[in-house]
Amino acid sequence: MTTHKIAVIAGDGIGKEVVPAAIQTLERIAEIHSINLQFTHFDWGSDYYAQHGRMMPLDGLEQLAQHDAIFLGAVGSPEVPDAESLWGLLIPIRREFQQYINLRPVKTLDGVKSPLASKEPIDILIVRENNEGEYSEVGGRMYRGLPHETAVQETIFTRRGVSRAAHFAASLASSRRGHLTSATKSNGIIHTMPFWDEVVEETTRLYPDVTLTSELVDALAAHLVLKPWTLDVIVASNLLGDILSDLGSSVTGSIGVAPSANLNPNGDFPSLFEPVHGSAPDIAGKGLANPVGQIWSGAMMLQHLGHPAAAEHLQLAFESVLREGLGTRDVGGPSSTSEFTAAVLAAIDVLEAVGKAEPSDPTPAAAAASSA
Repeated sequence: MTTHKIAVIAGDGIGKEVVPAAIQTLERIAEIHSINLQFTHFDWGSDYYAQHGRMMPLDGLEQLAQHDAIFLGAVGSPEVPDAESLWGLLIPIRREFQQYINLRPVKTLDGVKSPLASKEPIDILIVRENNEGEYSEVGGRMYRGLPHETAVQETIFTRRGVSRAAHFAASLASSRRGHLTSATKSNGIIHTMPFWDEVVEETTRLYPDVTLTSELVDALAAHLVLKPWTLDVIVASNLLGDILSDLGSSVTGSIGVAPSANLNPNGDFPSLFEPVHGSAPDIAGKGLANPVGQIWSGAMMLQHLGHPAAAEHLQLAFESVLREGLGTRDVGGPSSTSEFTAAVLAAIDVLEAVGKAEPSDPTPAAAAASSA
C-alpha cells in the first residue's frame, strides 16, 4: 500500500466545511484503491493570526516540507487585511516550495448551468505562472500620509520563469488539441509583455504539433465569454492568469466548482491543492458551501501523487451527482454541503460496484441519489 503524508490547512470561513467534506471522499477513494493517505491537520489561518500575530508559526514551512502534498481550504477574514492573510501563508508556500505552475481547469459540468446561451462544451486548462510577474515583492511606499505619498510595484519576468511556464503549457497542449493561447498586453505594457511574448514563442517552437496564438488579455477575456469552447490551453502571467481563471469558472456556472493545483513539477517540494474560491465568510457555517472545488482539487492531488485511476474515480463520482441535479444551491441544486458529500460518497461506492461507468452513463449517479 502506497503511503502519502498530506498536510491539511482548512483555513478560514467555508474552508472549515469543504475541507472535511473533501477528506471524507478522499478517504473512501483511498480505501478502495489501496492508498494510505496520512492527514496532518494544521490550525493556521486568520484565527491563528488573531492569537499569534501571524498566519502560521515561524517554522511553518519546515513543518510543511515534511509532507508529500498540501491540501488547503481557503484563507481570508474581514478581521485580517488581505495582504497579511495572503502574504503570510499562501504566497510564502508557493515561493519557498517553487510551486511555479498554477494549473486551473475550466470545464463544463452537466448539472451546472452556465450563464452562456450556447450549449457547446467547454474544456480549458489555464496555466498560470505562479512565482513572479506582477506579484513580485519588489517595490515600496514612501511619504506615507502626505499629499505626495507614492507607491511603486515592480513587475518581474525572468527568462527562466516564463519559459518553464510555457514549456508546461505547450506540453499540455501537445497532449490535447494542440492549441496554445498566450495572454498578453504588449500593446500597452512595452517592456515586460513583449519579453513574455518572445520567450513563449521561442519555447513553443520546440513543440511542432502545437499552434500558438498570442491574444491581448482584454480580447481574450471577451473570447472567454463569447466563444470559450474554441480555447484549449491558455498560458498567462501571474496576475492575468488569476483573473482569467476566475472569469472562466464563472462562465461555466460557479466559481464554487473550480479547482487548482500549485505545482512543483520537478517533485523537489510538496505541491499545494486548493479550490479557486475564497473563504466566503457571508455563508460560512450555514451548510451552503459548495465542496466541488475542494473535492476536485483532491482529485488533482491524487493525479499528481501518481494515482490516475483513483483521481478519475473521484471525479466521475462528483460529476455523476451533479448530473443528477443534486448540487448545492449556488448551482441550482437542493443539497446542503453535507448532503452533497453524502451523495458523492454513495456514488463512489456505486461506481466501484459497476466498474466505474463512463461519465455519459447516468446509472451510477441515479443509484447514488437514491442511496444518499
